[in-house]
Amino acid sequence: MADLTANLAGIISPNPFWLASAPPTNSGYQVMKAFDAGWGGAVWKTLGVPVINVSSRYGAVNYRDSRIMGFNNIELITDRPLTDNLKEIEEVKKYFPDHSVIASLMVQTKEEWHQIIKDVENAGADGIELNFGCPHGMCERGMGSAVGQEPAVLQTITEWAKEAATVPVIVKLTPNITDITEPARAAAAGGADAISLINTIQSIVNVDLDTFAPNPQVDGKSTHGGYCGPAVKPIALNMVKSCAQDENVGIPISGIGGIESWRDATEHMLLGASNVQVCTAAMHYGFGIVREMISGLEQYMDDKGFNKLDDLIGKSVPKVESWEHLNLNYKVIAEIDEKKCIGCQLCYIACEDGAHQAISLSKIEGVRVPQIIDENCVGCNLCSLVCPVEDCITMVESKNNKGHESWSDYMDSGKAPENFDDDRAGGKNHWVPKPSDALKDKKESR
Repeated sequence: MADLTANLAGIISPNPFWLASAPPTNSGYQVMKAFDAGWGGAVWKTLGVPVINVSSRYGAVNYRDSRIMGFNNIELITDRPLTDNLKEIEEVKKYFPDHSVIASLMVQTKEEWHQIIKDVENAGADGIELNFGCPHGMCERGMGSAVGQEPAVLQTITEWAKEAATVPVIVKLTPNITDITEPARAAAAGGADAISLINTIQSIVNVDLDTFAPNPQVDGKSTHGGYCGPAVKPIALNMVKSCAQDENVGIPISGIGGIESWRDATEHMLLGASNVQVCTAAMHYGFGIVREMISGLEQYMDDKGFNKLDDLIGKSVPKVESWEHLNLNYKVIAEIDEKKCIGCQLCYIACEDGAHQAISLSKIEGVRVPQIIDENCVGCNLCSLVCPVEDCITMVESKNNKGHESWSDYMDSGKAPENFDDDRAGGKNHWVPKPSDALKDKKESR
């Protein structure tokens, strides 16, 4: 069976599944309960000068029958005294010495950083995480994402932390920035042992149409909060990939964002994360979800012949190119399995109105059946994505034996269009109906 032991910058845990710094790690009771359920590590809810939190605190985006597709919170760091948290960290480590306890920290001055780092190390923390990601409340005070958005300041505070720390230092990055690699490089330059990303995204999830106030509401008012949950996974994966590819970052990554299953976790690790952190899914479904994550990852690794996590970490990174290097000669065409087709015509509507008019409706035994117009299909995938029947529409590679040729090659060889009406335009010979044909069905029905 595959070995799930994880190593993030020297912090060893029995598996790669950590709880992120958030409400599920607010107390020693919760962390012990999580470790007993199978979690390999936990990042303690951010410690600092205690705050007073508001009520209410959470909002959500539901999509059709799915609850909490996206999650929003306006909660801040710990509201509990530091002494209480330190005692509980120490107690957790006594019961679970082999599990990773990471102290998330957020303070202001150099002296405060040095002191609190000593405090959590004395309590037994295996590492510290510098919270430079919180997008609300704390950033207005010059902390959280206010630091994460200023690489020079981030580097300086990281250097302060490294002066005092004897355990690994992880820098948690904010996604509320144009280029995630800039703060990641700054963290590496400051001596960070690892980075974690992403923290939550600035957001307003919805507005109450009766009170006119966004949710969650606090006495009829609201504020922007931090967005997380399944909806943010694509953003998180891209940022993890960007940091993994950047040679000027070059330090381990803890992947965060939209992780709800072993598949989500594996995607993060394939794109360069050494381990993962989970928050929203634990809040939604409870700590027990880790059991499926562990068994699912073990089975996947066994099926693929991976003996340890290092065999899969970063395996997808070389497969991500910049657009200009993709092969323009590679072609796929949609293919419809008429036996599986249920006649919903969603593919026809999507292609006709939203894509390239490459599907026709033909009557077969009195039933209108969608059929691909091969010469007009550009292989965009839209029809296969909207089809509700698994494998009814597949994308089939069209062999043309033209070899690899990219946009970069086109530019170098003079094949790329250079003016607005260039005959070398990619859609020059693509058939498009006349504008007036859009009204044909309407005219015929009169």
